[in-house]
Amino acid sequence: MKGPIRRGVTSVRANGVDLGVEGFGRADDPLVLLVGSPTMLSWPDELCERLASAGRRVVRYDLRDSGASTTIDPENLGYDLRDLVADAVALVKALGAGTAHLGGVGVGGMVAQVAALDHPDVFTALTLVNTRPVAPGPVDDDLPDHDPAVMGALFAHPLPDWTDRGAVAEFAAAGAALLGNDPEDARATAARIWDRTPSTDPAVHQANQLGMTFARIDCTPRWRDRLGRLAVPTLVVHGRANPFFPLGNAEVLAAEIPGARLLVLDGVGTALSRTVADRTAAAMLAR
Repeated sequence: MKGPIRRGVTSVRANGVDLGVEGFGRADDPLVLLVGSPTMLSWPDELCERLASAGRRVVRYDLRDSGASTTIDPENLGYDLRDLVADAVALVKALGAGTAHLGGVGVGGMVAQVAALDHPDVFTALTLVNTRPVAPGPVDDDLPDHDPAVMGALFAHPLPDWTDRGAVAEFAAAGAALLGNDPEDARATAARIWDRTPSTDPAVHQANQLGMTFARIDCTPRWRDRLGRLAVPTLVVHGRANPFFPLGNAEVLAAEIPGARLLVLDGVGTALSRTVADRTAAAMLAR
């Protein structure tokens, strides 16, 4: 049996920006749109291929100012969270689909929550991975914040020369275990992200590797209080070993979205690893 059709990374114009996208599967199958965090590589190849093999058209994409998408200045942004939501909506239309199952990892999960709330006619199912129901910054009292010991240990690592591919990959590997991730996978992914960064600017490389861009955007108004209005099938996936957004965030998220299913992945940290691709894909297909 042949594997799913995989298309190379290309650019799609949507909402006035060029978004780097990669597609898997048949163009006439139901669309699963996967938001990057910030790059598309937060969604493992194996997961995309598994979904495509089950009859889904999978498109993963880079957020603005990351990967192959329009990059202007990741340190001085001229857009906000709602612009990123509008990008996702416009991308569904640009891809020729009327609706999509929307998935988001980490900060991409925040984009996905607001997109599903604001555009229930476009997004008919939702998968939220390793995320939380509030924006970056101070958390609500009932939500566990980043593990302070882990954050302290991570910040103690000296930053690499962001223009040195090998140094960047080693930096990612050195911090992986603290984040509950596999060092070799982290090294390989960091190298792939570096290779896909179409700039020699150290600030752009740093933003792509650390997802710093999202921390700078305006995410107001809050959306947590609206989660009870979501009426689409929702899957919440979370790594039990995630110290950045500890598991309690997912438990609250799943409790506040009507009918949501919570899938907790043992041995998984902040990265959605290829080792759980089959299990995650099966849960997504069941929504």
